[in-house]
Amino acid sequence: MKKIIALLLVLSMMAAFAACAGTEETSKPATESSVAVSETESSVAESSTESTEEVKAMTYAEYLAAEVGTKVTVETYVQANQGWWNNSIVLYCQSQDGGIFVYNLACSEEDSKKLVKGTKIRVTGDKAEYDGEVEIMDATFEFVEGSDTYIAEPADLTAKLGTDELINYMNQYVSFKGLTFKSLTYKNGEPGDDIYLTFTYGEADYNFCVEVYLTGTETEVYKTAGELVEGDVVDIEGFLYWYQGANPHITKLTKVAK
Repeated sequence: MKKIIALLLVLSMMAAFAACAGTEETSKPATESSVAVSETESSVAESSTESTEEVKAMTYAEYLAAEVGTKVTVETYVQANQGWWNNSIVLYCQSQDGGIFVYNLACSEEDSKKLVKGTKIRVTGDKAEYDGEVEIMDATFEFVEGSDTYIAEPADLTAKLGTDELINYMNQYVSFKGLTFKSLTYKNGEPGDDIYLTFTYGEADYNFCVEVYLTGTETEVYKTAGELVEGDVVDIEGFLYWYQGANPHITKLTKVAK
């Protein structure tokens, strides 16, 4: 009887040890797995944060302050374009803070048709300067999905003609009123290309341009510009492009009473 009881005690102890060993082996891997998952989640969260920071767009003030030759990323709104060609496009853009000229933007023909006036896009490219014109060139873009739209109203800069303040409005959509037509020349000597116009305001002359890639030759503005005679008084709207000084690209030209 004692042997039986002793045997039962031994068997009970062995079962208890086996149960304890099983508990330790199963709990240890579970703990290591939990730590690994936690570390992975933390790593993913950090990676996500870093990714968001990398693509964050500059403010307009930060874009202006960036050095020429550096990479910039901005969010802005399409206002007009010079037409799609060879998988690239030239855009006139503006936000509530200021205007941006985007030259040689990589773009498929399909996407070019979606770049309608007011569309918000994110542009990444090189900040550059060409004969005074500050722009973004050799850029790529993406549409900002679910965003608002913005179409700029022309800012009347007539009183700023001939002042140092004018450059602060570079690439914005602007207007000038009561200018007197003086002369014009065609880029290649005859209609069909850019028109270079000179207007007088006060005692000074100012240069403007009807950019054919922007307007085409069959538009009202192109035809009206070609029919001007010396002494005509006009109101002008266009983008304040800069080429060795102010050289607005005209999009609208209205004759007014002399």
